[in-house]
Amino acid sequence: MSKQYYVYMMTNKLHTVIYTGVTSNLFKRAYEHKEKFVDGFTKKYKVSKLVYYETFQDIEYAIQREKQIKGYLRSKKVQLIESTNRGWQDLYKVLQKNSVQKYA
Repeated sequence: MSKQYYVYMMTNKLHTVIYTGVTSNLFKRAYEHKEKFVDGFTKKYKVSKLVYYETFQDIEYAIQREKQIKGYLRSKKVQLIESTNRGWQDLYKVLQKNSVQKYA
């Protein structure tokens, strides 16, 4: 099984900020943001809601995509989020549910 990488976007409760990142463990990374274990932007602006992610097999492609998304205007980021998550649901809950089922 090959390693997977994720480009993700998270927001705060009122959706006033959008954070974009890259990781090899989306579930763990989203949890770290939710629990405020990560100092910096996400902690300062209370970013805790996973609203978008893409999966990659190659870290270089993932980093390239992260940089591309970071360069987008907010309106394009919103459009990207709403293309798969119209209601801005917290996808962490889906990951959590799938993780529990995986190990049950």
